[in-house]
Amino acid sequence: MSDWNLDLFTGAVEDVERAQYRILSNLQRARRDFSNNRIYPHLGDLVSIHGTLRAILESSESLKEALKGTIKNVDLEAGELVYEKLEMGQVQMDAVEEVMQWALPQIEDAIDEGTTIFEFVEDHLEMEEVGIVPSYLQEGYLFVPDYEQSQMHILQYSMSIFTSATERYRSLRTSHVKSVEYSLLQASPQTLKLALMDERRDLPNPATYAFNFELDFPYEPTVLPVAKRKLMRYLFAEEGLA
Repeated sequence: MSDWNLDLFTGAVEDVERAQYRILSNLQRARRDFSNNRIYPHLGDLVSIHGTLRAILESSESLKEALKGTIKNVDLEAGELVYEKLEMGQVQMDAVEEVMQWALPQIEDAIDEGTTIFEFVEDHLEMEEVGIVPSYLQEGYLFVPDYEQSQMHILQYSMSIFTSATERYRSLRTSHVKSVEYSLLQASPQTLKLALMDERRDLPNPATYAFNFELDFPYEPTVLPVAKRKLMRYLFAEEGLA
């Protein structure tokens, strides 16, 4: 569950200093992980709450709509949550807005820290095509190293694109296939691909990509999400969908 939600800011209705303390505590936690080269989930959460706050502050009506209050009940028939609306006068609304305005630049600074690490990893994370690349790129495999655990992780990916009336959304989903210890890994990426084709015949000639990153950054919170983002950009560019 994300550390960031609007309750952090609506708490200013009762105690501004306590709301600020909680926000600073979350920022400190994110920065501590960034200092250990652990990007996610903090970077994604910070970007999300930043976008939410900006949207709210751009419209006073949005602020009123966003502050739904606490969950009171569940309407099973309608399939909706029922909120107990926060009753706030102008003074309370001003307090919430003030805390949001105060928090924004600090959140932006933290985002900059996380983004700097992300870009460093992306610049040093090498990606290569393995074997003959098929014309069908929507599914395939990726090999991602985990030097902290001395393993090579093999994942299957599938990509898709969703289009609405005004937006286009890209998606890359992965599922873990297996992990191979480096002490047992004698095979080249090409040999690993051929073995996968024998083991998993649903993809006769899968698009396969191997990543190489020489630094021992954490796999799950850093190397994997950066590898997925890099692969997604590449695939959608190849498909003319970027």
